[in-house]
Amino acid sequence: MSSRTSFLSRLIGLSSILFALSMLTHKQLTVDTITGLLHNAPLMFIFGLIATIAGVAMVLGHNVWSGGLLPVIVTLIGWATLIKGMLFLFLTPVEESDLVLGMLHWGQLFYLWAGISLLGGVYLAFAGGRSVAR
Repeated sequence: MSSRTSFLSRLIGLSSILFALSMLTHKQLTVDTITGLLHNAPLMFIFGLIATIAGVAMVLGHNVWSGGLLPVIVTLIGWATLIKGMLFLFLTPVEESDLVLGMLHWGQLFYLWAGISLLGGVYLAFAGGRSVAR
């Protein structure tokens, strides 16, 4: 496994763990913040720019579709980040809100989304760290 896969896996994994723990610690604040953010067009534009740049960087730097599960997951996260950034750049605030709060039921399924982030982060951090130790 490449050192880039290992680094990105640990970076994404540890970040996901920290974000999930923060979300779980401050549930109502997180729900209110995300809801407010989705209704703020200038902030969503900036968020879309940052996510698009991060996604492009990951896709250009790590577009690996073979070599095991970990490299493919890191690649999929890069593509998902790019797509999410592009959606936030091109959708209106109403469409963004409908997608996140409506279709994904972000507020109602809060613990599911936080759990996915936490468990995915643990896997990525552990798998990326394990490959470094070898």
